[in-house]
Amino acid sequence: MARLPEFRSELVLGPLLRHVGEGDATVWVETSAPCTVEVLGHYENTWTIAGHHYALVLITGLAAGSVTRYEVSLNGKRVWPLPDAPYPSVIRTLRGNADLILAFGSCRFATPTATQDNDHFDADALDAYARRVMQRPPEDLPDALLLVGDQVYADELSPEILRRIDEVHDLDQPPGAQIRNFEEYTWLYSESWSDPQVRWLLSTVPSSMIFDDHDVIDDWNTSTSWRDEIEATDWWEERIVGALSSYWIYQHLGNLSPAALADDELYQRIRSEGGDCAELLRDFASAADEEADGAKGAQWSYRRDLGTTRLLVIDSRCGRILGGGTRSMVSEPEFSWIERQTEGDYDHLLVGSSLPWLLPRALHDLESWNERMASGVRGRRVAGWSERLRRSADLEHWAAFRESFDRLAQLVARVGRGQCSGPAGRAPATICVLSGDVHHAYAAQAQFPDAVRSRVYQLTCSPMHNYVPTAMKVIFRVSWSRAAERVTRFLLDRVSTVPPVSVEWSRVTGPFFGNQIATLHLRGRTSRLVLEQVSTDGGRPHLTTVADVVLSGCGNRRAHGIGGIETAG
Repeated sequence: MARLPEFRSELVLGPLLRHVGEGDATVWVETSAPCTVEVLGHYENTWTIAGHHYALVLITGLAAGSVTRYEVSLNGKRVWPLPDAPYPSVIRTLRGNADLILAFGSCRFATPTATQDNDHFDADALDAYARRVMQRPPEDLPDALLLVGDQVYADELSPEILRRIDEVHDLDQPPGAQIRNFEEYTWLYSESWSDPQVRWLLSTVPSSMIFDDHDVIDDWNTSTSWRDEIEATDWWEERIVGALSSYWIYQHLGNLSPAALADDELYQRIRSEGGDCAELLRDFASAADEEADGAKGAQWSYRRDLGTTRLLVIDSRCGRILGGGTRSMVSEPEFSWIERQTEGDYDHLLVGSSLPWLLPRALHDLESWNERMASGVRGRRVAGWSERLRRSADLEHWAAFRESFDRLAQLVARVGRGQCSGPAGRAPATICVLSGDVHHAYAAQAQFPDAVRSRVYQLTCSPMHNYVPTAMKVIFRVSWSRAAERVTRFLLDRVSTVPPVSVEWSRVTGPFFGNQIATLHLRGRTSRLVLEQVSTDGGRPHLTTVADVVLSGCGNRRAHGIGGIETAG
């Protein structure tokens, strides 16, 4: 590889350890100037977007199950670890066996420093998790971190980001105190990922990510009328191009395996073309946004195999189909791709979706009923009222895309019967949908009427660093009750029958409110969920277990309440 000319370059952001396999890994960085990045004897030249410089270094030749310390050098100068770093960054490759520890959560607003003067915010669960992991030996590190949405908040700004935007925009002009373009998105990522503890965590624990609405804007792609209104503004095009361009750089590329990167025409073109490729990425981002209107868009969904566990992450935001009288969470080609990714023999299937598949049943029925009313079955007036309710109450989860909800349920049932595993017919021990978004944590178990051998769960953990108003806490607590389920169904059936579902579900544990993080412990065909909340009792933020649930294996499923919190078994 020809090295770039010698520029004085510094590390702006990163390193982030992204994809890790049994013998390879990718490390992402942002630098202050064009340069050649070196990690463990592997070199990559930076590429440029709108004056910002990035590289994704592919490292090969690692041994399976190994732990390797690494440094980052720019044009031969070591820039990571930082001079005063107390802990090294390491690459821990997959072992190829059935043991896996995966942490997940969503909705992390800014950093602890950015919210220290805001009484609404408790301590940051991801920051507290990083502090604890720092104290552990490398062989005890988690194997993966899944961030299921709202990694940055483009429509809710910290005081520092707001100050910077106020210097360049009139905040009285639409969209007000919000991010407007690509440059400002880079500020959000820099703020969030420069937190010292989280920066180290992301340099050492492989991460996978998917966006949700606040990465772009609240209620992103709720419905056709929402699209019509937002596209009529004079600021939306710059906002969505900045959102998807920055997402492609900061989040999406690292989700891809080395083989997928090699096949990605846009990445390979930007990587090799030279010069500033902002317009090339801008055209891609603009086209990706048009998928909701029925145009061919980008595929953001992806798959990772982690030993004998399969992780399949679904884009439930940008890939929605809203135009042409059709509503779907993802396009037909992408849904078909998702179905194909479930084929094979594995012990556990983890489906990442920023939006929960299984909501409290009362809310599920309300969203399904609302979608039916908004479709016009009771006339224009009721449809208009229903659309206003949909948007004001955020009724836009899988339940509000009922054909997609049902299709996912059918897919889960097929996998759970062993129909996707080939001639052996072995079903995975568990199928878990991992989600965030709803600012509380819970586990629910699905029950199918036929011979589904896998145990199927909805596992939701949100937020890592945010808050939920008291009124919303009351709504979520009530909506999980059997009484609310029966009353809602009775009342809605008086107006219009809620479409029947092919799957039933019940709460296993939760709801829990507060900043929290979840961890899945998979060993062979056993599976265990641990939910932890952050607390500042006694000084420094630390995590306290609120639920420890055996999902499969080790005898009958059980749920334990910790610290006086009662959970449902």
